Amino acid sequence: MTTLIEQKQTTEALEQHDESASDQFLRQLSACGVDYFFANGGTDFPPIAEAFARAAERGTAVPRPMVIPHENVAVSMAHGVYMTTGRPQAVMVHVNVGTANTVNAVLNASRDETPVLLFAGRSPYSETGRHGTRTRYIHWAQEMFDQGGMLREAVKWDYELHLPEQAADLVARAYQVAMTSPRGPVYATLPRDVLADPIRVSRPDSGRRPAPAVPYPQPDDIRRLADWIATAERPLIITQGAGRTRAGFDALARLAERFAIPVVSFHPRFLNIAADHPMNLGFQPGELLARADLVIALEADVPWIPNLESPPEGCRVVQIGEDPSFTRYPMRSFPTDLSITGDTATVLDAVERRLTGHDALDEGRIAARGAVLRTQSRALAAKRLTPDAPPPGDAIGPEWLSACIAEAVGPDALIVNEYPLRLEHCPQTTSGRYFGLSAAGGLGWGLGAALGAKLANPDRLVVATLGDGAYMFANPTASHWVAEAHDLPVLTIIFNNQLYGAVRNATMAMYKTGVAARDGGRMLADLSPAPAYEKLVEASGGAGFRVERPEDLRETLRRAVAVVTGERRQALVNVLCDY
Repeated sequence: MTTLIEQKQTTEALEQHDESASDQFLRQLSACGVDYFFANGGTDFPPIAEAFARAAERGTAVPRPMVIPHENVAVSMAHGVYMTTGRPQAVMVHVNVGTANTVNAVLNASRDETPVLLFAGRSPYSETGRHGTRTRYIHWAQEMFDQGGMLREAVKWDYELHLPEQAADLVARAYQVAMTSPRGPVYATLPRDVLADPIRVSRPDSGRRPAPAVPYPQPDDIRRLADWIATAERPLIITQGAGRTRAGFDALARLAERFAIPVVSFHPRFLNIAADHPMNLGFQPGELLARADLVIALEADVPWIPNLESPPEGCRVVQIGEDPSFTRYPMRSFPTDLSITGDTATVLDAVERRLTGHDALDEGRIAARGAVLRTQSRALAAKRLTPDAPPPGDAIGPEWLSACIAEAVGPDALIVNEYPLRLEHCPQTTSGRYFGLSAAGGLGWGLGAALGAKLANPDRLVVATLGDGAYMFANPTASHWVAEAHDLPVLTIIFNNQLYGAVRNATMAMYKTGVAARDGGRMLADLSPAPAYEKLVEASGGAGFRVERPEDLRETLRRAVAVVTGERRQALVNVLCDY
């Protein structure tokens, strides 16, 4: 039996060992291009803390460690960094309980095809006799039979570190899978005693294993789509995510204008087409869908709501995307005459080349269609509200508030919107300036994602537009602490209608003549009395503002922007809205 003296000698030797699994783990993250390590720790973190301290002493390249006091905020920050840089980041949380707190944010990342390298500690395997063994009461109660099972449906890959020599390979594999098309989060558990173990077997450096390229579309499929576009009378593009990249944004703009194809951004998660583009036909399929003879669903998981509208009989439907069938969606029954796998830019560039000089193209018909669509696009633009036309009475609506935000923040701000901002009244023209909530709809994403965007873009004005319900889900105390502690001044604007709008709107839609409609659908949606949200930011050194009257809004927004950009302090504007 090992004596206590022998155990102590073993522990001291391991503490002094030159290379442990945790050292290799952090070094491999850096080799994979990970910039930040968002950490919400517990008793499983000592080997990681020691490895970071050793790396600092030795000058070893490792990600920047950042303490984030809530797991949902940490994953959302990693999401925000990636969506503005294209570089996946790492998050580590505390065993099963920390993992449970990530699920909401991981679902958002999953549906948004966002790679996050998520790691969690695990109760040590050993109950005695090893460095890092179980030493706390909770090490027994926090062990699970299948910790990864909590979020397996939301991640592309999960694994557990079994041997210290696997540490670098585990990270390299996680990175490779996360970055393989379609991208998404991955998860691995790291037992404390394995992390603390020395590397006993020398292995070559894992390096960064490149992910396979996005599948290239089949030439015959490109030819067929080009033929259909050339002969279509009323083509229509519906998209949610074509503007994820600048290349996709540009390719869509060229194809739509050159061949007079209207573009509808239905529930957009990115800016897909500029507000002033002549083929921008707004945000609802509507009459365009009802009359279309060719619909191109471009990175669109839900191109329309079948219970409300559908294309006419005989209309061809083309689904295009990195996963055009959205195979991770259990049920999705949209019609499909042609599916094309590939990223937006690659597919549209190939189609444009194929259409150039196409025998069936009628330039006169294209010009006539373009003239009609330009008129419709201008008519939509003319309906935009302006800050100079305040609403009647004392009510501030989300449309006019959105117009005032556009004026206050300018065209170069990064806007992270968790539902309430109305893009039709806050016109954007540049790729990479607007980001919306994932299709998963997990509330609490927006403020964390804005903090991540600010971290990656320190010289840019970053604005988070949130509903009051979303703000409460965002763990505001933790988020504002992060903003102060890590010098991330963002502007938060709350559209405060004292309601869960989704609950109220769904109730009113289903039971508009029912009993629940008699009080405007407030049953189970009422968030009154609303707290003084503007006071929460002040606890972390920020400036809080409250707006109740339309005449105060524009000046207050201007002052808040000045606090963020001039004083480099976070600011929050609590706007009481009626909608």
